[in-house]
Amino acid sequence: MAGGGGGGAERVRAGGLLPSARRHRERLSVCSKLCYAVGGAPYQITGCALGFFLQIYLLDVAQLDPFSASIILFVGRAWDAVTDPMVGFFISKTSWTRFGRLMPWIIFSTPFAVISYFLIWFVPDISRGQVMWYLVFYCIFQTLVTCFHVPYSALTMFISREQSERDSATAYRMTVEVLGTVLGTAIQGQIVGKAVTPCIESPHFIGEANSSVAMEELNMTHDTGSHCRPCTQGCCFCRSNDGLICSPESSELQSDEPVSFFQGLKLVMNHGAYIKLIAGFLFTSLAFMLLEGNFALFCTYTLGFRNEFQNVLLAIMLSATLTIPLWQWFLTRFGKKTAVYVGISSAIPFLIVVVVLDSNLIVTYIVAVAAGISVAAAFLLPWSMLPDVIDDFKLQHPDSHGHEAIFFSFYVFFTKFTSGVSLGISTLSLDFAGYQTRGCSQPSDVNFTLKMLVSAVPVGLILLGLLLFKLYPIDEEKRRKNKKALQDLREESNSSSESDNTELASIV
Repeated sequence: MAGGGGGGAERVRAGGLLPSARRHRERLSVCSKLCYAVGGAPYQITGCALGFFLQIYLLDVAQLDPFSASIILFVGRAWDAVTDPMVGFFISKTSWTRFGRLMPWIIFSTPFAVISYFLIWFVPDISRGQVMWYLVFYCIFQTLVTCFHVPYSALTMFISREQSERDSATAYRMTVEVLGTVLGTAIQGQIVGKAVTPCIESPHFIGEANSSVAMEELNMTHDTGSHCRPCTQGCCFCRSNDGLICSPESSELQSDEPVSFFQGLKLVMNHGAYIKLIAGFLFTSLAFMLLEGNFALFCTYTLGFRNEFQNVLLAIMLSATLTIPLWQWFLTRFGKKTAVYVGISSAIPFLIVVVVLDSNLIVTYIVAVAAGISVAAAFLLPWSMLPDVIDDFKLQHPDSHGHEAIFFSFYVFFTKFTSGVSLGISTLSLDFAGYQTRGCSQPSDVNFTLKMLVSAVPVGLILLGLLLFKLYPIDEEKRRKNKKALQDLREESNSSSESDNTELASIV
């Protein structure tokens, strides 16, 4: 009897130490954060290359007309948007495996995405069907990369239950992702910049006959030259600095009953904080996507920096990379809503300056660096604020679990769909303005349209987005209250679990 009592007391003492040990394990190591962050690089490398260079590639390398290019860009982006909630739905229906529920999607989609990506940048030696070639492989790639990115984004909610640790991991991820955009811009940009492709003089300056001869010669040249183990018995075995530890399996990560997607979707879409957040970021993201999609053409034709545009784009991405840690410190010190207002609005004066002043390379580089600072804020803040919305949702619906993929996938859906519409319309507007494929210069209407697409329209979208952020209800005070309430719920759940274990041990 004494031995049994001593064993029970030892269990009680061990149970009393569990909360502090659990809090210690909640802290993520730098290595864990880096391993998580590296997964975002491929998505951003490919996305940046497509965003900056696909439009000019389709127009001036594949030599498609602007209307066909706009169809490819719009349908590809729209399909990309549709696949996000589809993948979110299938993920919610996926059974748990020894690798988890998200990792199989990431692993199996990656090799096929690589193949389809390379085929997008291949010019097929066919006289007809080029439009279908690019449209099909663009849509296939977008589908596969969605199968990678939606589960990867949802991992944010599972790497830690501490807001500060998730914010820190998100900052690591954003830094690596912006480094990915730098690589995408540098590698693809230098390839594009070094390619020597003769331009065609405008018909306003040469005769129609000479123009047709030049086109025929170019076409002839084109034709010939071209870290946890699986959970068992309520315990997940994870490797830490202290060796292999047993962490109680959380109901937030795995629920006994399958999650109803459409019921969860209704709950998510009725959550006011989520709707207001995605509405605000919808317009600010559109602003930067319009800038991204048209900046190469703007530098080439409106500013006249045909041989410098890839370096200007690289300056934007380098500036964004270096200032991600600055914005992480800023949002920690002054709050996330303040970071939104300061960070995103800082691009407005520079977007105005670049079109008001005469073409000047030094001014353009200054504007590029300043725009990069704002791009960094636009990269970091949505992914840092979405987990706060999910925490708020969990407090209002404590018995509803497994909706993380819905939150992330529908945010991406709304952003991609509207960006596809805007990119398609912007390319069509260039067609209506009289864009000349591979021209050495463009008509004044095209230059005016490009100025609108990289300055006036993005500025208007940024201002509208910032106005909508006034309605977003989760400020720093609300966030702290939510954090404390979640901690109280978890401690209450843990205390209940530990009491049950102690009572069971005493009985035994």
